[in-house]
Amino acid sequence: MWNHFNETGTTNSTVKNGSRTAKICLMPEVIIIVNCALNVPLMLISIVGNCLVLAAITRSPSLRTPSMLFLCSLAVSDLLVGFVIQPLYIASGFTRINVLDNLWFLVSFATCGISLCSITVISVDRFLALHYHMRYPTLVTKSRAILTLALMWIFICILSGIYCLNRNVYFLVIALGVGLCLLISIVAYIGIFRIVRHQQLQIHTQQQAVQVRTVDVSNMRKLKRSALNSFVFFIVMVLFYVPMSVAMAVYLITEEWEHAWGFTTTAVFMNSSINPFLYCWRLGKLRKAVVKTVKKILSKQS
Repeated sequence: MWNHFNETGTTNSTVKNGSRTAKICLMPEVIIIVNCALNVPLMLISIVGNCLVLAAITRSPSLRTPSMLFLCSLAVSDLLVGFVIQPLYIASGFTRINVLDNLWFLVSFATCGISLCSITVISVDRFLALHYHMRYPTLVTKSRAILTLALMWIFICILSGIYCLNRNVYFLVIALGVGLCLLISIVAYIGIFRIVRHQQLQIHTQQQAVQVRTVDVSNMRKLKRSALNSFVFFIVMVLFYVPMSVAMAVYLITEEWEHAWGFTTTAVFMNSSINPFLYCWRLGKLRKAVVKTVKKILSKQS
């Protein structure tokens, strides 16, 4: 991506001040080495962690729910980051080959788009689970979840082709898409907050009248906990993506962002390494399934 933005963002600087452009475009070798060194362990953690999560879900029939399928989409996109994008990114950093640079850039934006869309779908799914908690199993089925994910992946892949046709249009579409996804997620979580608040007041009133049903209360608590988990995943992703957004804003103002860009990209990649730990921390059933999967793997090796 360094080469891409050097080509598109510093052309005018080359004409005005060649020495200044050379200083901007050439990232010190030490920074490149450090940044690539950081990506190596993150790459390995992402591959191992997300493989374990996906293996645990596929081996546990009780985890093959529509909500878990949406989580699988996020895990697959995170796995692609560690398995494809980070190796290309590291190779591009050391070789400075334009083909590698443009390749990891294109694939990374597509993968990040899938991750963001997956998080958005998860937030909408949790809203539907709370808003239509009695009809949810008939509204959100496995077949509909698979169809939604298939259409989402196909759309993102087709959208990536715009990059080869017109980069400016591509970046405009990405900006609009990111804004739309964030807006949908925020609206969904506001709706979730309002539903939870209403349910708490309703349960409190029923408890005072000694008419509350224990099954309904227990079910609502599970749904609220699930919504909270998805909100944690959403917030963590936003936090890891903020540095890159700031770097882009700085670039638009000063065009001096080359030193910061590498580390903000690494911050985005780091999200793919952190997510498996978040899943195991927040989702008890998945954590037990992952531990069981690890024990089986170790027992086979011994």
